[in-house]
Amino acid sequence: MRVKVASSSDRKRKKLFSITKGFFGRKKNVYRNAREAYLHALTSMYKDRRRKKRDFRRLWITRINAAARMEDMSYSQFMNGLKKSRIEINRKMLAELAVNEPAAFGALAAQARQALSK
Repeated sequence: MRVKVASSSDRKRKKLFSITKGFFGRKKNVYRNAREAYLHALTSMYKDRRRKKRDFRRLWITRINAAARMEDMSYSQFMNGLKKSRIEINRKMLAELAVNEPAAFGALAAQARQALSK
């Protein structure tokens, strides 16, 4: 008696089609196209998990720069001043302060300016 593989093949296809459910056109319901689209999506997911970190850092730096310019400093001067005054605070928190607590950011800028003038 021969072995039938239909049930395992069906399960494999069903699993792939459930993953590619929201894809457009034949990418969601033709097995060969769905598999290719799924593999492509996996590579994009991998790349974008790394890209996300870069994008957020750029956003934080942009926000810090804008707030530092309001205090008549450039981003590099501000960060150099913080480093010289031994204030260790990450860019994410600096960006949060710049957006939500401008007075606190201004105090940090004053300390940075004081450290630079020494």
